[in-house]
Amino acid sequence: FAAHVQQTQTQQARAQIRMQRQQQLTMQQLQREQQAAHAASTSHAQQMQHMLGNMGGVNNGGSDASAAPVEKAPEPMQTQPNHQLQNYQMQMMLLEQQNKKRLLMARQPQDEARSPGAMHSGSPAVDNMSLPMSSAPGGNHALQDYQIQLMLLEEQNKKRRAAAGLEPVTSSVSPPDGNIASQSYQEQLIFLASRDKKPAFLVSRAEQDAIASGPPPARTQRPDLSQPKELPLHHRAIRVNAEKYTKPFCDFLTENPTVFHAVDAVKRQLEGEGFEELSERDKWHIAGGGKYFVERNGSSLIAFVVGENYEPGNGAAILAGHVDALTAKLKPVSEVPNKAGYLQLGVAPYAGAPNNTWWDRDLSIGGRVIVKNGDKIESKLVKLDWPIARIPTLAPHFGAAAVGPFNPETQMTPIIGLEGTDARDLAEPFSKPSFIGTADNKVGSFISTQPPRLVRAIGSALGLKGNSVANIINWELELFDIQPATLLGLDKEFISAGRIDDKLCSWSAIQALIEADKSDTASSSIMKVVGLFDDEEIGSGLRQGARGNLLPSVLERAVGSVNGGIDAELIGRTYANSFLVSSDVTHAVNPNFLNAYLENHSPQLNVGLVVSADSNGHMTTDSVSTAVLQRCADKVGAKLQVFQIRNDSRSGGTVGPMLSSATGIRAIDAGIPQLSMHSIRATTGALDPGLGVLAFLGFLNGFESVDKEFK
Repeated sequence: FAAHVQQTQTQQARAQIRMQRQQQLTMQQLQREQQAAHAASTSHAQQMQHMLGNMGGVNNGGSDASAAPVEKAPEPMQTQPNHQLQNYQMQMMLLEQQNKKRLLMARQPQDEARSPGAMHSGSPAVDNMSLPMSSAPGGNHALQDYQIQLMLLEEQNKKRRAAAGLEPVTSSVSPPDGNIASQSYQEQLIFLASRDKKPAFLVSRAEQDAIASGPPPARTQRPDLSQPKELPLHHRAIRVNAEKYTKPFCDFLTENPTVFHAVDAVKRQLEGEGFEELSERDKWHIAGGGKYFVERNGSSLIAFVVGENYEPGNGAAILAGHVDALTAKLKPVSEVPNKAGYLQLGVAPYAGAPNNTWWDRDLSIGGRVIVKNGDKIESKLVKLDWPIARIPTLAPHFGAAAVGPFNPETQMTPIIGLEGTDARDLAEPFSKPSFIGTADNKVGSFISTQPPRLVRAIGSALGLKGNSVANIINWELELFDIQPATLLGLDKEFISAGRIDDKLCSWSAIQALIEADKSDTASSSIMKVVGLFDDEEIGSGLRQGARGNLLPSVLERAVGSVNGGIDAELIGRTYANSFLVSSDVTHAVNPNFLNAYLENHSPQLNVGLVVSADSNGHMTTDSVSTAVLQRCADKVGAKLQVFQIRNDSRSGGTVGPMLSSATGIRAIDAGIPQLSMHSIRATTGALDPGLGVLAFLGFLNGFESVDKEFK
């Protein structure tokens, strides 16, 4: 719509100039005709005077010029006033006055432009103002069009700055006369309008005052006029609230490559913020104003804050995501026969990985190790900090064999080393697997089924030396891309990392819960909950997945603890008063595959949360839940985008439908966009983690008041 308005204004301005040019040509033509008539009459008078002089000389015989006086030559003919010319001149004056007013209105500060007397007729600022465009007939039309566009863009830039709470920038130079310097002058205006060190939406009021009072910065940049007008809240959110989360999120991804590491990192952060850990095995004592978390299997977690004014039966604002990601997990017996002198590792696919994006990547290994320590069995986390595996491609020189498809069992087995002195059989190029443990499952039998070098590397990382590696009872290890999360792009607009799906939404939700506890718990009368689930990528069917009873169990036990007991009526009211945001990542638009996206449903990076819809019930989004989330987002100035697949594509699923259908809680699917979903490395916007925190915080703190509007 804004582009249409701008186009209409441009066309009107062009028509104005064409009419003005035509009137100028007409006026000049009339002036030329008037000058020609005047010249003709003057010439005629001179001829008459000359003729009369000659006649006088003849009558007097030519002997005495004074004998008979010569008649006085007639005065030159006076031209009658040209009313048509006067009308054209009057119209030209009016048009010039109007153009001056428009230019002055676009350049002067907005507060003056809105004052009633700012543009009154006869103002010196108007009457003495010279137009920057040439009035010569047949002028540079392209330059005039450029100048018209500039005027419109200047006006839009002032409106955007005003919307951001900034003073409009006014020009400090006077327009030169003529076309020769006109383009240089217009370029000066562009630079002066954007001479701040930052774009308009980055400059605070204090910075604006400092710029106005101090010398101009040495560096200039052209203004970004491509973005639509934003709300002041959204401007502040983009930098103040969003940018500070970029590096912490990248560090979280790099330091926590497995689901076990991710949940452990969240636990440690919550403990540092004063959250109390609950055990599913113990009795709970929940109180208003308290904050708690409970984990299951070390791979899923529920954290919640109870408002100080909470009463049993009140609702809960719930955010739910998942922390598992596509990977390759070690098989129970990971030692496989060596081939052609290579040591290889037996892995099994998890949710479709390793796929073709895993070829030729530097892979390391990490996860959970079960260790016997005296009479106790402990769970320890481990990750190696160097790449130990790689899945090599076949060079294209081998022809069709290098094209695929490939067998994931025989052709995508990682190599982890070369045969050495500890190889089982150096005499055979294809050695047999090692001894597979003992029937009575004695200590040390498990490690005999694993590659010896890998056992030593894992034991060393755990601090187990010598024969103490035999205390390793079992492990759950997986491969991961060891390249750290990094910023990408000329202006570092992107985050490139592995395992963005769905640690992005899960991490942002936890940060939002921590912020909500600091800002709103004292006045809140609801519970605020974040659920991080495992196994979403493989259907959520295990006890630590969303289809398990973890979320209903935590809610019912918490309500029952506060109430001193639980019954169906109480938990029914709790579920009916609650609302769930299923926060899984969604697809950002890919510029190389625009035809794969539904028109007007193409989310952008660094803009905001995306509401995902699906007519076949793969998402929980409906009109009411969308309105609820939109109202919450409006309270903090967060933006919502929308996504739906094309009719000829298939939709993925989230934890939303299974949690909502099991409890009856109202729900919506809304997540952060990313590129290259299910690749070993994906891309999201550098501001998107913080924009997710902003939107989730708006929901956690805003739902209680918004829900009253829908009752």
